[in-house]
Amino acid sequence: MNNMLTIENLSLQFGGVKALNDVSFHIEEGEIFSLIGPNGAGKTSMLNCISGLYQPTKGSMKFQNQEILTMKPYNRTGLGIARAFQNIALFAHMSVLDNLKLGRHIHMKSGLFAGGLYWGAAQKEEVEHRHAVEEVIEFLEMQDIRNVPVGTLSYGLQKRVEVGRALALNPKMILLDEPMAGMNSSEKEDMARYIIDMHETKGMTVVLIEHDMGVIMDLSDHIAVLDFGKLIGFGTPEEIQNNPEVIKAYLGEEEAG
Repeated sequence: MNNMLTIENLSLQFGGVKALNDVSFHIEEGEIFSLIGPNGAGKTSMLNCISGLYQPTKGSMKFQNQEILTMKPYNRTGLGIARAFQNIALFAHMSVLDNLKLGRHIHMKSGLFAGGLYWGAAQKEEVEHRHAVEEVIEFLEMQDIRNVPVGTLSYGLQKRVEVGRALALNPKMILLDEPMAGMNSSEKEDMARYIIDMHETKGMTVVLIEHDMGVIMDLSDHIAVLDFGKLIGFGTPEEIQNNPEVIKAYLGEEEAG
C-alpha cells in the first residue's frame, strides 16, 4: 500500500513551548489512522499542521510524494485534504443544505462573472455541485433536516453537518477532530458507521482524533500516540495496546491485585 502522507522530523514551536517535537510517521492510502494522547499532547496541533493552519518550525510533510509544508490551506484542499473541526464552525442561521454547498466553494471554476456569457457553463457546474451535496446528504442520512437552520439542530446533528461540509469537498483524505465529542451512544454508533463507510465505500483515507479508546481500537488500522508533543508509539491497535511506554503515559496500567 502507498503512503498518502509522510511526516518526517516535524516540529512546531510557539515561543518557548514545543507543541510538536521531531515527530515522524506515515499514513497509508485508504486506511483509518488515529492520533491519540492525553489532553495537550499535540494532536490538534498536528491536524492544524496537516491542513495548513499552522506553519511547522521545521520538518517535511509530503502528500502523495508532494512536499506541502509551506503550501497554503486552500492549495492543500485542492490536492484533496479536507478538515472537520473539533469546535463547530458552521453558519448557524443558514440551512444544512446551504452549509454543505459552501463546502464546495473550492471546486467552483466559473467565478463571479458566470452570470453573463458563461451562464450555460455556470448552470451546468451548479447542477454538478448540487448533485455532490445531495450525495453527502444521503450518505449522512440528513434528508429530513436538509432545509433546517443549523443553529436549531442538536449538537450531535451539528457535528454531523460539520463532517458533511468536509465530505462535500470530495477529499482523498479527511481529517476528523473528535467527531463524536458530545454525542450520545446512538449518535456515536452512527458516526462510527459513517467513518467505516468513508473508508470502505468511498475509499477515503481517514485521520481521526477521538478520546473513546474503544472506538479507536475498533476502527483504526494504525495509531500514532503523542505525549507532550513527542511521538511515543506508532503501530497497529494491538501493538499500541502492548506498548509499555504508551501504557504508562496514556492507556493506564492495571494495579497488581
